[in-house]
Parts: sequence; C-alpha cells; structure tokens
Amino acid sequence: MPQKIAVFPGSFDPITRGHESIIRRAIPLFDKLYVAIGVNAEKRGFFDVEQRMNWIRQVFDNESSIVVTSYEGLTVDFCKQNNVRYILRGLRTSADFEFERSIGQVNKKLYPEIETVFLLTAPGYTFLNSSIVRDILRHGGDASMFVPEQIDLKNISIK
Repeated sequence: MPQKIAVFPGSFDPITRGHESIIRRAIPLFDKLYVAIGVNAEKRGFFDVEQRMNWIRQVFDNESSIVVTSYEGLTVDFCKQNNVRYILRGLRTSADFEFERSIGQVNKKLYPEIETVFLLTAPGYTFLNSSIVRDILRHGGDASMFVPEQIDLKNISIK
C-alpha cells in the first residue's frame, strides 16, 4: 500500500497554537506530513523563512513523520515533486470553507490525483490567526499565549 503523504502549506508567519493543533491532530492520519512554508518572492514575511522553519522544527522535534520545508510556486507542483496526494487545510469559519473549497477545486483540476482534507479548528482557536499575532507583536504586546510553548517571542527582533 502506498504511503499516505500530505502537505500542510502556509506562511506560518508565525506558527500559532491553531496550526499546532491541526498538525498534531493530522499526525495519526498520514505516514508523512510536510509542513511547508510557501514563499512568495513578491511578499516579505514578518519573520524570515529560516526562523519560521526553525520554530516549526522545535515544536515537532519528537515527531518523525513531520518534514519541515519551504517551496516556491504552486502547491500542486510541490505535491507532484514529492509524491504528495493530500493537501491538509484547517477551517476556522464558513468564510474559510468557501475560500478553501475554491482553491481545492482548482488544485483538483490542475492535479486530479490530489485530495484536499479539511480539519475543523478546535473551538478555542477559531479566532486565532498569524495576522493577529503579528499585530500584537508589532505593537509591543505579549503574544506568547497564542504561539506554541516552545517559541520564545521575548527576544525577537521586529522588522
């Protein structure tokens, strides 16, 4: 039986407890899970890609099925290159569903072998996204309760 390989693509700028929850709940579903930072050359991240990848590695350092990486271009091209058959997405709201459904349908047209798998966000994280965390940090607030405990935001430099 072929391995069940998935990718959880995102900016993870930074990774939040909501992301962590989705990934931890997906681990038993897949043999290998790429947590893949999509790099857009036209957008500058709040944190550099290497910092984000290091944080994700710290959070999941005991999980042998997790592979942390980055990629440029279309997610379906990453999937083809890495024998990935599943794209994992988290859904917080019905608006997320509408947006993700459209992308999932386009991905299916581009790569018919791909399946998009949705996990509902745990209720305690429905409000949470990376933009909120960045806004708190930008204004000097303490965002530590919104990121995984392994991440120390106290000694970071804000761009």
